[in-house]
Amino acid sequence: MSETIADLLGRIRPGRVIDGISAVFLPFDRTGKIDFESFQRHLLRTAEAHLRPAVNMDTGFGPQLAPAQRREVLRVTRKALGGNAPFVAGAMPFGEEGDALAGYRSAIQAIMSVGGTPIIFQSGLFKGASGAQIAELYRRIVEPCEEALAFELGGMFADFGAIYDTDTFRRIMEIPKIVGLKHSSLSREVELVRLAERDRLRPDFRIYTGNDLAIDMVMYGSDYLLGLSTFDAEAFALRDRLWAAADARFFELNDALQAVGRAAFRDPVAAYKASAAVYLSLTGRLENVVPHPSCPRRPAWEAELLRPLAGAVARAVERARSTRT
Repeated sequence: MSETIADLLGRIRPGRVIDGISAVFLPFDRTGKIDFESFQRHLLRTAEAHLRPAVNMDTGFGPQLAPAQRREVLRVTRKALGGNAPFVAGAMPFGEEGDALAGYRSAIQAIMSVGGTPIIFQSGLFKGASGAQIAELYRRIVEPCEEALAFELGGMFADFGAIYDTDTFRRIMEIPKIVGLKHSSLSREVELVRLAERDRLRPDFRIYTGNDLAIDMVMYGSDYLLGLSTFDAEAFALRDRLWAAADARFFELNDALQAVGRAAFRDPVAAYKASAAVYLSLTGRLENVVPHPSCPRRPAWEAELLRPLAGAVARAVERARSTRT
């Protein structure tokens, strides 16, 4: 990086209002069927915490669902949220009819028909393409949209993912209909470069951190679209309000949430969704649910690992809600 450590420290922005989007966990029952009743409750908790829900994401097993299942998730989401409540939804061609470009268009149409904002997942269509070709693909994919988000996903999450070079990122920012990008490299350095380029070239463009191992990237100007926030949407929303108020209690709550992230997103990273099911059960948010059948499982002692971390989050929330003397 060309910036010095002092430059990076100077990027900290207390008092900034954070745009928080939470990738909503999609629960299954023990027969392998989607538990839509539990999903609706969890979705509403997220929205009532004033986080924008994101469905059909990695956390919601979007790539593993059949197109009909993704459409049912969209239908249930709109019905549960009601009205014109905003939400984000993953747009991907997996399992759609026709070529990949037609698959994206079909997925986007389904999202737009229920008033969602599409976020464009990567796929094999992008593999081996140059930066200019990738940008042109995005232009063609988002042509039907009023606005959309892009998504670069590290290979530790999915084999179809890729992190772009800086020049390709700049090209994506030049597409007017793409108003933000979720960045999931798990690298602070790469994300800080994204932020510096954003500030220089298109200040209104949103960088949504997907770094569940460094959720304090919001201090440096990132917003977030995290899987970790599905563990405790209320705590994340409270943390965000503390930062907007420049309240030092932000740090204790942020650190408690980060400890959960360090445990839940350990190798194999994809098993964080199994950890989410355990955490949500421990905290009484969901009962008798499991992740998608394809999701790697955590060991039997996962609850014992997460229980004290959940307790630390609850205590930090209680202290943050208390009136200072």
